[in-house]
Amino acid sequence: MKTRLMQKLLILSLLGGCSPIPDFLVYRIDIEQGNVITQDMVDALYIGMPKEEVRQTLGTPLLMDPFHPQRWDYLYTYQKGGGRREQRRLTVFFAEDRLVRLEGDVVAKRD
Repeated sequence: MKTRLMQKLLILSLLGGCSPIPDFLVYRIDIEQGNVITQDMVDALYIGMPKEEVRQTLGTPLLMDPFHPQRWDYLYTYQKGGGRREQRRLTVFFAEDRLVRLEGDVVAKRD
């Protein structure tokens, strides 16, 4: 009788390990990748700004294409613990080492 009870308890405990873990018990980390781009950083940019000042303001670009050295791409992705992914993109263009144009999701405010 005791062996039968022990067998049933053993089988139940083994089968219990096969059940899936509910999602609310699993911790998912926040994932942050790329260059953090804030609106304040973009607002500090102005047409005619030297390349080095842009680098100091925004940081080192994530993508520097060797075939287009006058174009820098800044990418930022943030995903909160398994939630929706937020992505920002900013491309800055230079002519004669001066800022001439901005493109992307985050654009400087016009005065």
